[in-house]
Amino acid sequence: MNLSLNEVELAAKKAARGAGYPWGLAEEAAKATRWLCENGLDGCAILLSMLKMNDGIGNFGRVAEIDQGIWRGVTGKLCPIAAGASLSDCASCLNAINIHMENVAQPALLIPFAAIASNRIGADLMIVWSRSTAVTDGAELEFSGSLDHFAIRATVTESGMTGRPIARQTRASPEFDIWESLNSFAERTYAPATDESRFRGAGSGDSDND
Repeated sequence: MNLSLNEVELAAKKAARGAGYPWGLAEEAAKATRWLCENGLDGCAILLSMLKMNDGIGNFGRVAEIDQGIWRGVTGKLCPIAAGASLSDCASCLNAINIHMENVAQPALLIPFAAIASNRIGADLMIVWSRSTAVTDGAELEFSGSLDHFAIRATVTESGMTGRPIARQTRASPEFDIWESLNSFAERTYAPATDESRFRGAGSGDSDND
């Protein structure tokens, strides 16, 4: 498929909301998904995987504990959207300490929030988990490793880019089944049809024929 970044952002927002995220975090998820697509990663697949982990789990992965730079989630796993929003809000902390996040679902979703934090503090930031490394200056991304579904620990710290960023993209190319699955989550936000809405949608409920 070949989609505009606007289409991706809108679908991601509805999908996140359909998965149970409040609208504010759904908007954050949508922007993060768009940023990943724009920077050459499969943001749609990454978001879908995270939503599947979250599906049916109340209060999934909200940041419950921050202890000297170590962040933990309330359900055992840490949601990258909730943690990422907190990261961008307290970006100035990174001038003094590294941040270690434990048991992170879909750690790649932290990268766009690190980009926001990078812009706020005026320094390149690096996220390391397992054998993967992502470095951003706020606009561009350097990435090596794999897009793991889960990380026992992801660490955010200052680190300079090497000058070999991924080429920026103006379109997104999700797999058809990934896109369909995202839209299945989005459909949960739609109000069910009623007799009245079906009547109005048809224009006229009675036949004009004699």
